[in-house]
Amino acid sequence: MPDDAGERLVTRIDKLEVDDERWREATARAAVIRPLIAQDSVHPQAIRDACRELGVRRTRLYELIERFRASPVVSSLVAGRRGPKKGSSRLTPEQDQLIDGAIKEFYRTRQKPSVNALRRRLRQLCQQRGLRPPSWDAIKARVAGTDERLLVQDREGAEAARTRFAPVVGEYHASHALEVVQIDHTKVDLFVVDSVHREPIGRPWLTLAIDVASRMVAGFYVSLEAPSSTSVALAIQHLVLPKEPWLARLGIAAEWPVAGIPEALHLDNAKEFKARALERGCEEHGVRLIYRPVARPHYGGHIERLIGTMMGAAHLLPGTTFSNVAELGDYDSARHAVMTLDELERWLALEVVRYHSELHAALKQPPIAAWREALAARRVSPSHPNDPAEFLLDFLPFKERKVRRDGVRLFDLRYWDDVLSPWAGRLRRRLRIKYDPRDLSKVFVEDPDGGHWPVRIADLSRPRITLAEHRQAQAALRGRGRSLVDERLIFETVEQQRTLEAAAAMATRSARRQTERRERALAASADTLGTATTMAAPKDDEDYADLRPLKVEDWS
Repeated sequence: MPDDAGERLVTRIDKLEVDDERWREATARAAVIRPLIAQDSVHPQAIRDACRELGVRRTRLYELIERFRASPVVSSLVAGRRGPKKGSSRLTPEQDQLIDGAIKEFYRTRQKPSVNALRRRLRQLCQQRGLRPPSWDAIKARVAGTDERLLVQDREGAEAARTRFAPVVGEYHASHALEVVQIDHTKVDLFVVDSVHREPIGRPWLTLAIDVASRMVAGFYVSLEAPSSTSVALAIQHLVLPKEPWLARLGIAAEWPVAGIPEALHLDNAKEFKARALERGCEEHGVRLIYRPVARPHYGGHIERLIGTMMGAAHLLPGTTFSNVAELGDYDSARHAVMTLDELERWLALEVVRYHSELHAALKQPPIAAWREALAARRVSPSHPNDPAEFLLDFLPFKERKVRRDGVRLFDLRYWDDVLSPWAGRLRRRLRIKYDPRDLSKVFVEDPDGGHWPVRIADLSRPRITLAEHRQAQAALRGRGRSLVDERLIFETVEQQRTLEAAAAMATRSARRQTERRERALAASADTLGTATTMAAPKDDEDYADLRPLKVEDWS
């Protein structure tokens, strides 16, 4: 064998990456050297024989012996590859410094320039300094050797780098049903159409809840409105209430047994999950709130995977937007849309029922079977609200207002009912005025004892409007420089906008969307809160204990 004194010494080698020829050579070396180091003293003739057999000089043999003594394994004797050391550079120090600077200041930026753009930049810099431009391969190799996490952090942001590279060290677990329920939102990868003209109106939002112990879908809420404290409240109401009446209205004969008040809700740090109404509602019913660590989405892995599963199924529907542009290709999502929001809700319910009956990879059984086991593991049965409408009121958004002699004002609208008479202009404290953004025709006044009283808008001739319509009307008035506290103008503006929307419905997607949002919101609000039960007669402060409340009119 030829002398290999010039080969590079390797201290640690991946034996599975070594080619067969070098491995055989290392094995032969070990076979010769192992007997030598086993002797107390080595005869000079044995050294000469070993050098002859291995084809190396004496100094080289002593070097191999020392390596084998330090680590008596075959891989320590593997010959290094000839040629330049991996990662070494043949560029001049000036070229090296120029490439490193260009990568840091030009390539690792939010503009995300291409490698080709980096090459052009380096050629320009080298020309200015009278240097030879580095080769295309040298630039690509240097970019490939850049720390990928730092590269993503500089080009896409710290959150993207954490999401991609941070170790996944935590995920919530639960030992029994409704111990922990995770809730999150997603924009559905699907265009829906309006129910009148069957024209596309946009992508809805879906709020999903999952029981961690069983992976059962605990409930959901789908809407054209962006996530808010109201959508959270309605999703919570859906997860808590029995699903049988709701499934019957959808015409679905299937089992969905999840119902009951959860022990804890696991949420991210979005604004709607930090709403005061949600915090108070959960405290009222003994529900603990757990928030994920900021920018650590894997702590909500169960709900994230459920969302991925549901959106993957939605990608098979006409009108899907898929999950990225590459998948979308030249597919026109809006033109192919065929499903209304009500039809999507029914499809989602059917998809959830199907999901419950399929084998879950992590559980090794269907979620419906896991639910029965998780339910049996509870020490006590889940608790249920006595009054569904009252339960929802505990989670609705609210404002605090004083009851004045003319009633209460909310969003520049006046509300009155005789039930307010004992407090009108007399009660010093503010009361919580709870409202459903889907219908501002009625609010719910919470009395000092926690009872809720439905109070209609003072002018009963006013039409039912949503909070979104009200805000649009105020914006329109503001644009005209009119007063924002003129109730008549607000309703006149809403009526004018509705007329315009109806006329433009065949031509404008946004107008059709507004119409659909209004009709669906008003109908849903009447369905969930139209039968709210009033509480016992309200009590006054001690100063007015002798005042008797007037008869309450039933506004349901």
